[in-house]
Amino acid sequence: MYSDIQAAIPLGFFLSFMIGPVFFVLLETAALKGFKAALVFDLGVILADIIFISAAYFSSLQLLENLNNQPGIYIFGGLVLFIYGATIAFKKEVPLSESPVKVTKSHYVGLFVKGFLLNFINIGVLVFWLGVIIIIGPNLNNDPQRMTVFFSTMIGAYFVTDLVKIILAKQLKNKLTPRRVHYVKKVIGAILILSGIILCVKGFLPKSSLNIDKGIEIIA
Repeated sequence: MYSDIQAAIPLGFFLSFMIGPVFFVLLETAALKGFKAALVFDLGVILADIIFISAAYFSSLQLLENLNNQPGIYIFGGLVLFIYGATIAFKKEVPLSESPVKVTKSHYVGLFVKGFLLNFINIGVLVFWLGVIIIIGPNLNNDPQRMTVFFSTMIGAYFVTDLVKIILAKQLKNKLTPRRVHYVKKVIGAILILSGIILCVKGFLPKSSLNIDKGIEIIA
């Protein structure tokens, strides 16, 4: 059991630094809206991951095969990311006289839902977790207790690493002028647009190019 924990911690740390839309939006939220806002956003992201891991565990290779045969799922998720990114990137610049970003209690629910949906609409995340289950499961003898310890530890390491990123990003808050905030949002929007395009392209790629098993084997 101890060896499972040792193996899970580095993977959780690695996952926290996987470059994607969630990574950049988390840093942006921490820098612009503070620690609590970023924490709530991150909890939404983690809830989506937990749902994906649970779905992957109670599914099989057949589900992975079916996902690869449904390009429309990738295209839909990609279009949502693209539209959301375009909305951010082309939003009118905030006036320089506007006061700093303030987050009220009513905004936290929205941030939680935002984190959840931003992760949940990316079907590639589910495919990734399916691949992890397929590769890691046999090494853990598909033992439910060992699997629970492994993935709980991995998510825990992921969350702790995110907390460190949030604290570091928060230090930038006082240095962000309205104009810099505008530029940051444009960069985030461009990243989301690019992520959406990549996800859409996956929907048009031949099934043979979506071999998730090989990618997970490289990571593992």
